[in-house]
Amino acid sequence: MHELEHILALFVAAVLLAAAARRVGAPYPVFLAIGGALLALVPGAPSPAFPPELVLALFVAPILVDAGYDASLRDLRDNWVPLASLVIFAVGFTTAAVAVVAHAMVPGLPWAAAIALGAIVAPPDAVAATAVLRPLHPPQRLLGILEGESLLNDASALLIYRLAVGAVTAGSFSLQTVAPTFLLAVLGSLVAGPVLGLLVQRTLEKVQHIPTAIILQFVGTFSVWLLAENIGLSGVLTTVCFAMTLGRTAPGRTPARIRVPTNAVWATVVFALNIFAFIFIGLQIRPILVELAPVQRAQYLLVAAAVLATVILVRVAWHMCFNAATRWRDRRYGFHPPRPMLQATVGSGLVISWAGMRGIVTLAAALALPADFPARALIVLTAFSVVLGTLLIQGLTLKPLLRALDLHDGDPVAREEHKARQRLLEAAYAQLPAQASPAITLVRKDLKVRLGQVQRGDGPHASFGAEYDSAYRAALGAARQVLLAMRDSGDIGDDAFHTLENDLDWMEVSDPLRAANADAVE
Repeated sequence: MHELEHILALFVAAVLLAAAARRVGAPYPVFLAIGGALLALVPGAPSPAFPPELVLALFVAPILVDAGYDASLRDLRDNWVPLASLVIFAVGFTTAAVAVVAHAMVPGLPWAAAIALGAIVAPPDAVAATAVLRPLHPPQRLLGILEGESLLNDASALLIYRLAVGAVTAGSFSLQTVAPTFLLAVLGSLVAGPVLGLLVQRTLEKVQHIPTAIILQFVGTFSVWLLAENIGLSGVLTTVCFAMTLGRTAPGRTPARIRVPTNAVWATVVFALNIFAFIFIGLQIRPILVELAPVQRAQYLLVAAAVLATVILVRVAWHMCFNAATRWRDRRYGFHPPRPMLQATVGSGLVISWAGMRGIVTLAAALALPADFPARALIVLTAFSVVLGTLLIQGLTLKPLLRALDLHDGDPVAREEHKARQRLLEAAYAQLPAQASPAITLVRKDLKVRLGQVQRGDGPHASFGAEYDSAYRAALGAARQVLLAMRDSGDIGDDAFHTLENDLDWMEVSDPLRAANADAVE
């Protein structure tokens, strides 16, 4: 019971740290990493553990589904060259460089374990980067590349990780033996993911009860991962394909009354998983540090510092070389994008190079190592040090770097949104009866307000939007106060109260101008 109390207290502390991070404008994983490091210094802290085979499923599968569902296939296609550079070559070079450095500094470390360490620290996490970048409205292409990289490099890094861990378990590694199995796993995952996505979506369409639908979404997510792992496929790649299939099919088949609470639940779960990952890694670091002799502790920390420097330098060196080659190609052959987007510059290369913060996937992969894995303590400590170091060094300096570079792309997303709003409004108007009536006139006015306004603070309708938002909030606030007073005075019971409260809540969350302002505040 005391362990549960400790975990709850730590969870509340982590929530407060995340709130403090938002208040100062820092990405919340930075403060969570600091909290995890402080846990390693707390004497008598519990040391909970999950079965290694369940760690990746528990922490990584929901993260991949959340990211894959929102992934833009159009942006992935438009940026496939820089994405391939980061997902394949940057991950591969980082893994190899870290393995060489770790093996050189710890000669007794098996090569397979050194490669596993490299694969663990290779994939960056876009959560921290986008948390820093989005409020500054950077060029959309930068966000698209970073988010696409974060989704796809998990697959490439964890495939290497699985091979390395399997080699340690088997005691040997043969490319001739592994290659056919590896190829079959990749191809099978590319087929199984979409098929499972369609099957799960067909099942969810029949469920109208909101809590049941949300539970089944998580059951489906974990089931897809476990099924893929049990039949020899890649759980990561299968889950990514599964999520992207849902992202293409679910929006047209899921009612809004299910989608609104579902989005809130998934955002909460992803946030909670990040908190738990940093708590658990912090609780595992303390026993490692306590059990090490001073000389060995100094060696481990030196290895961690060397690996941290390696992952940062390799990413910068590789991507700036790629960026230089891209700029040369554009000068030689011209820049002909399929749609308006930022052309590669030295500044864009620097931002992408510096947005290499590691996060939950690195932590989960380290925690998932078997208890008897060679040099597990060294790998776990190094993985956490890399996450902490990249978040502190890069996460806290990325915003000043972007501001100094002052990159702009003309905000193509705003133009696309404006164009889409006009077409949506035209389609909605076309569906209304041609014969006017008070009801139809009211519907037209409501559609004009909700679909016709450009959601930008400096747009042509800014003053209208501010006035509308202020009046709408004031009216709903007054109605809510009367409802509360009637419940408190006994004029209505709680059944009627909650029904009307739900109506007011939906009116508030469904109003576009109000929602836009709420997003801006967060």
